[in-house]
Amino acid sequence: MTAAPVALVLVSHSATLAEGVRELAAQMAPEVLIIAAGGDGAGGLGTSFDLVEQALGEATADGRSAVVLTDLGSAVLTTESVLELLDEDVAARVHLADAPFVEAAVAAGVTAAGGAPVGEVLGAAVAAGAGFPHAVGAGGVEPEAGAAGEPSASPAAAAAPAEPHHAGETAAPITAHVVVRNPMGLHARPAAVLARMMAGFDAAVQVDGVNGASVLELMQLGATQGRTLEVSATGPQARVAVDAFVGAVEEGFGEV
Repeated sequence: MTAAPVALVLVSHSATLAEGVRELAAQMAPEVLIIAAGGDGAGGLGTSFDLVEQALGEATADGRSAVVLTDLGSAVLTTESVLELLDEDVAARVHLADAPFVEAAVAAGVTAAGGAPVGEVLGAAVAAGAGFPHAVGAGGVEPEAGAAGEPSASPAAAAAPAEPHHAGETAAPITAHVVVRNPMGLHARPAAVLARMMAGFDAAVQVDGVNGASVLELMQLGATQGRTLEVSATGPQARVAVDAFVGAVEEGFGEV
């Protein structure tokens, strides 16, 4: 299995929380290096400069870039303190995202698993706040990402790689319908399987009007057992993408 070029670092005041989110994201993105840096290093709540420094060193080894997710403000401060002391070439490859901790880890992990560059992975993390507005608090404050002057992704963007555009494309979409068979519907794991699969095709895929390459948008459909989904695609691999989607849903993701 080839490692993805972008790693994730999860900085939390709780070692248990960081490890739990790492485990969740890793289940959906096993190719991605995801490092938990939680707790004060002595078994208590807090953050540790040494743990974060070690995590960033591991994450950026072999030339990888890293996206850092934090749970609270002081975790951001700890991470920024570490970044100030890193070599410039290493610090330039570390991107601190202002994004919801759990949702962003899932979205960024799935995006990174597809081999996306760090800008897309960062954008997926930031856009996760738009996908789950209740997770970022009242008032609908737009999340911003900060790292090496890189601009934030638009909160209206899907938490997924951008759908490809095909110059001169005039063909009608390839469309099919499929019934959800697995008892739990499109929960996190099946949504991640489908999103990663769709991101691998040279096609723009829509599922009931949402981006088929976005794990969060697929989860938001709330598609339960028995629901009929409409999948449509355009692009050079539209037919194979639609067939793959239908086949995966019909097989039930190993749950039937």
